[in-house]
Amino acid sequence: MAHAPATPLAAPHGRGKRLAISLAVAALIILLDQVTKIYFNTQFRYGERLNLLPFFDFTLLYNRGAAFSFLASEEGWQRWLFTVLGVGASAVIIWLIARTPGQPRFRAALTLIMGGAIGNVIDRLLHGHVVDFLLFYWKDWYYPAFNIADVAIVCGAALLVIDEILRSREKARQARASN
Repeated sequence: MAHAPATPLAAPHGRGKRLAISLAVAALIILLDQVTKIYFNTQFRYGERLNLLPFFDFTLLYNRGAAFSFLASEEGWQRWLFTVLGVGASAVIIWLIARTPGQPRFRAALTLIMGGAIGNVIDRLLHGHVVDFLLFYWKDWYYPAFNIADVAIVCGAALLVIDEILRSREKARQARASN
């Protein structure tokens, strides 16, 4: 039996599969993020710390702002701003993932960012703040507390940078080879 030639209709199937995989991975990130936040929100009192290493504690803190508590002291409008930004970024990411065949690193980076963004949006909608519980420090220096969603966002951003560097190197190599 002969196979039918490829048609333009074949492309959406691959796009749909890529998007479904990305959405499933993002959902796993969101699930892990929310389960850990529920645990710390129910098992710790606000500000409580459990020392695990000389430089790391579990804690329970709330952040009404963005990264590094940016705008945390505002009157509450920032909750909606960061919610809209998270939802908007996720919509753009879904669009980009569906339209980037042959770029698995790029899609993986966007998937991590989307999962983290939605995890923090859920907190803002449910609580009016983001639940943070991972605290790194050294002596009197403290890195702002963060959560699994934040880890996913930072890893996604790092992967975006790595992807761009590697793609730029590949383009330069191809340009040299064609000369």
